[in-house]
Amino acid sequence: MHKLLKAIDAKKAPVVVGLDPQPAFIPAKLLDAAQSEFGPTLEAAAEAYYRFNTAIMDAVSDIVPAVKPQVAMYEQLGVPGMEAYRKTCNYASSKGLVVIGDIKRGDIGSTSGAYAVAHLGRVSFFGKEFEPFGEDIVTVNPYLGTDGVKPFVDVAREHDKGIFVLVKTSNPSSGEFQDVMAGDSTIYERVGAMVEKWGSDNIKDGYSDVGAVVGATYPEIGERMRAAMPHTVILVPGYGAQGGTGADIRVFFDKDGRGAIVNSSRGIIAAYKNEKYASFGEDGFADAARAATEDMIKDITGNL
Repeated sequence: MHKLLKAIDAKKAPVVVGLDPQPAFIPAKLLDAAQSEFGPTLEAAAEAYYRFNTAIMDAVSDIVPAVKPQVAMYEQLGVPGMEAYRKTCNYASSKGLVVIGDIKRGDIGSTSGAYAVAHLGRVSFFGKEFEPFGEDIVTVNPYLGTDGVKPFVDVAREHDKGIFVLVKTSNPSSGEFQDVMAGDSTIYERVGAMVEKWGSDNIKDGYSDVGAVVGATYPEIGERMRAAMPHTVILVPGYGAQGGTGADIRVFFDKDGRGAIVNSSRGIIAAYKNEKYASFGEDGFADAARAATEDMIKDITGNL
């Protein structure tokens, strides 16, 4: 998490680009080139995803601190998709980007530990250690309580990595569970208190390695949770396509304009399909992504 904060400070851009490729986002030239090389296969689809991602990262790596690949988009392509996910994480690291793996895992005991090792740690076989995916930070579902989260905390500490725990998500139905009262507080407030507790023994420069996810679509809750989690970095989804604006975002940051990072996925990677950036055309999809990223940075930093 401190690596992330340093990168945000260095680039003056509290922005993470979500690498959530979908078939409708991939330019025809990329798809055709991959199919001609690999045939009409999942391997071709996965390769097209990877080439799309690398072009986006090449276009924005000098102006953003991090990327956030959403693992579900790759899992739907099976084993080739997971290879594309791994390659995407590795390429991002080679570009100096912090990698936030949006995996939303959560289980108990050895299962949770295995998820944590897969995405944050190293596995030992044959007298050697292997790093399966190589993310710096991952998202974690806390529904199973401390039993599900602590293995991630432990592995993250061992390998100097971090986690973002889902506290108040940006989707419309999140309140069905997260807003339910539990005594004198809501479920999301209970989770937020636990996030502070889980990170309390490893605070550096004011922040711990246990972060929180709080959606931009609920700025009033963001303001409340910023105050309730003073040592917690907040990952803010829901900007742009889901309705969150730069004006909504200020409350997620601390008084010094630090402590949060805002995600945009399709608003950036599919920017060339937006009328505002249509002049770039399909061939200029990466340049459109950079322009959209620059506009997002201006919108957010202009409100801090």
